[in-house]
Amino acid sequence: MNNFRFTHFLTSNAQLDQELTDKILSHCSRKKIKKGSFLLLAGEKIQHSFFVEKGLLKQYSVDKKGKEHILQFAPENWLMADRESEYFDKASSYFIEAVEDSEVFFINKDLIIQLSKTDERFIAFNNLLLHRHIRSLQKRITQLQSASAEERYLDFIQTYPDLTLRVPQTHIASFLGITPESLSRVRKELADRHRGRS
Repeated sequence: MNNFRFTHFLTSNAQLDQELTDKILSHCSRKKIKKGSFLLLAGEKIQHSFFVEKGLLKQYSVDKKGKEHILQFAPENWLMADRESEYFDKASSYFIEAVEDSEVFFINKDLIIQLSKTDERFIAFNNLLLHRHIRSLQKRITQLQSASAEERYLDFIQTYPDLTLRVPQTHIASFLGITPESLSRVRKELADRHRGRS
């Protein structure tokens, strides 16, 4: 298992030199995760952040009726974590599950806390990731409050260009906060419109 994507992620998103990059890599474990396996269960306290070298993860909650609500997907080159659980030492409300056979870096939260206190370059890097995460969540909230189903779907395609071919339609509908039937209607209307222009 190589670490090309993770190394590139570390070096391209911050001014991390080889020594610091090597230190981070040496404190991370690389694991092959089978499709359907869980990296986190609701009720557990998360101990790691996850970087996807290969494959696909999803983070979701389950309501009292047993309905799944997907918060985020993490394909290759994406990080996934539950920051509330990680930084406030609280039991997680989420599941993190492998949607495909995946190769994942487990980044120990103690390492992140340590470097966040001692290394200015890592502090800047971690702040960048945090602000990107906040921006993404704000965008998600705004879309769920005010965007049409079509607008949400088009943004999903832009954010996750290849996932329409990798995940079931029910997963996409869950992420968008609409029914599978509504998603089918949106896709049909877009396809009809496209055919009408060609």
